[in-house]
Amino acid sequence: MDLLYTIAITILTLGILVTIHEWGHFYVARRCGVKVLRFSVGFGKAIYSWKDKQGTEYAIASIPLGGYVKMLDEREGDVDPAEQAYAFNRKPVLQRIMIVAAGPIVNLLFAVLAYWCMYGLGVTTAIPVIGEVKSQSLAERASIPENSEIISVDGYPTLSWDEVNLRLASRVGETGNLDLQLKEEGTTLVRDYSLQLSDWRVDLETESPVSALGIVPWRPDVPAVIGRLVEGGRAEQSGLLVNDRVVAANGLNLSDWHHLVSIIRSSPEQNVVLEVERGTQVISLSVNPEKRVSDQGEAYGFLGAAAAGVDWPEEHQRTLQYGLFDGIIKATDKTLQTITLTLDSIWKMIEGVISVKNLSGPITIAKVASASASSGLESYISFLAYLSIMLGVLNLLPIPVLDGGHLLYYFVELVTGKPVNERIQLVGLKIGLVLLLSLMFVALFNDIMRL
Repeated sequence: MDLLYTIAITILTLGILVTIHEWGHFYVARRCGVKVLRFSVGFGKAIYSWKDKQGTEYAIASIPLGGYVKMLDEREGDVDPAEQAYAFNRKPVLQRIMIVAAGPIVNLLFAVLAYWCMYGLGVTTAIPVIGEVKSQSLAERASIPENSEIISVDGYPTLSWDEVNLRLASRVGETGNLDLQLKEEGTTLVRDYSLQLSDWRVDLETESPVSALGIVPWRPDVPAVIGRLVEGGRAEQSGLLVNDRVVAANGLNLSDWHHLVSIIRSSPEQNVVLEVERGTQVISLSVNPEKRVSDQGEAYGFLGAAAAGVDWPEEHQRTLQYGLFDGIIKATDKTLQTITLTLDSIWKMIEGVISVKNLSGPITIAKVASASASSGLESYISFLAYLSIMLGVLNLLPIPVLDGGHLLYYFVELVTGKPVNERIQLVGLKIGLVLLLSLMFVALFNDIMRL
């Protein structure tokens, strides 16, 4: 059932974003007088289709990994002389630019709309309070105090951990001062702190920018209660059940879930005896954590169990809710932040500052889509907005095959007054196709390695 749910949510997610993207092309094409032959969500054979009064066929196809809008175009076949005025290639270059750019732009506008709806309804988030500062870390060297709230990063207000991480992520690979404003616990006193960055590298696949500084966010105590089991995992095989409370491991009384995790991680392929409260009984179970190896080559134990959820104290929560106009400003700012960070990350990946291991493909998208949908509507809308921004930004990159590649050719035509030579376009198409397939291969490889 979990697999079917994941597949269904993934198809729904891609379907929404592809429909929005292609609708942008379709809408502007119609307004520019271009005849649209087909609007397809998905590739391959149509599962269901219908036509409107203008002769456009709308189709839902069998391969739900994209979509397209097919327009009348003399480059793709003979066109009746009576309809040549409605062909895409006959339109002025500015109109062709508008039609091609409309898809990605609508994706970005959708993100603004989604965030605006979220902020209008109210978003509940954890206040960015520091729970612990790791020894010998950048944060410790800067004397960052525990139990203080992060008010701003480099002068930008940070009302949530999400905003803190966004601001910190933009500093990855940089050298210089990182300025934080912190409010100490139980006071209104705000102090400035400066951390010295030197070619700051962060393995974003295994840690967040916050943890890379040596900061552990405050979190409530998590009891060692089993909330979820990985199907077929060592925990399930050993007889552990959901709602079991683990009170001891190898004779040591457990303080919380993290204590249990530390014991399991340090015991790959070793028997660990657990004392478990199940209802009114206390039973002993022997588990044998699976051996896994980190990117740094360190072996660790993996049990295949997750903790039960705990309630977050109200004093550590904040509800972000804005009115009509303030919500639009906040949503636009959030979208622009994400666009900037995406472009910055792509450039740093080219420079080698960020590893290509951070590229994600369809498997990761499916897992995140399923998890966000399970977490509630707010989480899913946020993920939709984020993915829509990714789709919009990536499609605007000047790579032949993508919308951005076509825009590049049309801008050259706009400047020179004549279309780019077809031979050059064909070479660019081949290069773009190889580049795109290579990126897809790397992303899929990363997905499989994460599994």
